[in-house]
Amino acid sequence: MREKKTEGFLGRLKKDLKVNCFLYLLALPGVAYYIIFHYIPMPGIAMAFVDYKAKLGILGSRWVGLRHFERFFNSYYFGVLIKNTLGISIYSLLVGFPIPIIFALMLHYLNVKWLKKTVQMVSYAPHFISTVVICGMLTMFLNQETGIMNQVLSQLGLEKVGFLSEARFFKSIYVWSDVWQGMGWSAIIYISALAGVDYELHEAAIMDGATKVQRILHIDIPSIKSTILMLLILQFGSLMSVGFEKVYFLTNNMNKSSANIISTYVYQVGMIDHDYSFSTAVGLFNSIINMVLLITVNRISKKVAGESLV
Repeated sequence: MREKKTEGFLGRLKKDLKVNCFLYLLALPGVAYYIIFHYIPMPGIAMAFVDYKAKLGILGSRWVGLRHFERFFNSYYFGVLIKNTLGISIYSLLVGFPIPIIFALMLHYLNVKWLKKTVQMVSYAPHFISTVVICGMLTMFLNQETGIMNQVLSQLGLEKVGFLSEARFFKSIYVWSDVWQGMGWSAIIYISALAGVDYELHEAAIMDGATKVQRILHIDIPSIKSTILMLLILQFGSLMSVGFEKVYFLTNNMNKSSANIISTYVYQVGMIDHDYSFSTAVGLFNSIINMVLLITVNRISKKVAGESLV
């Protein structure tokens, strides 16, 4: 019986490959990327448990167990890194997650087609600007002497502000620039989900005298609830993975107290200080926390809302 099932599966797979060969070819680069850069390097996590020496290799280096993890937990930077990383992540989640949903709903109810297409195009555009260019723009606009923001403040008779030189502004600059850059792109999936909502429900609601707000609350949002929950679960799974590039480019000696996060610390320790074992341990700790958060939030969502990734 098992052989027949196996043959049946292989037969169906062979048939599916013939019918959808171009779709598999399109998926091949993505699959290859994850295999090469995410699965093949996995044995390298053993470096976190040894005192790695390049000449000896991972297997030849002395086993130290959890010493690197203990060193990280007992270091001065541990509390600062966790505080900054969680601070930026939670701020981004609270601000950056609902805004694309609201934006998608606004576009969904915009009846002027040319204006709708224009807004969509303009909102998508920042996503394709590289992080280096975005950081350069922020540096120019927020410059204390020549930046546009400070020029406006000066014209209003207010004192100029060192936005990038004061630690208290860093999180807001990072989060709101991220929202501006990714809002339109993140809204695409919600716009697609809203397009699949049965319009007969809206017609019935309109006949009963429902307002647009009531239709959004009682028809649109419940209809895309599963999409929202899936993306929310995935976002929790990367809660500790704050984007390295933007933080690295915007960090300076004056705002470092708020900008120093786990990913930049791993880069500093591993690539600059060449302490590969310690940096691997810190990165592994970060990945484990993300995995625990993903599993926990997924289970909570399954119990509370009946929706989960698996």
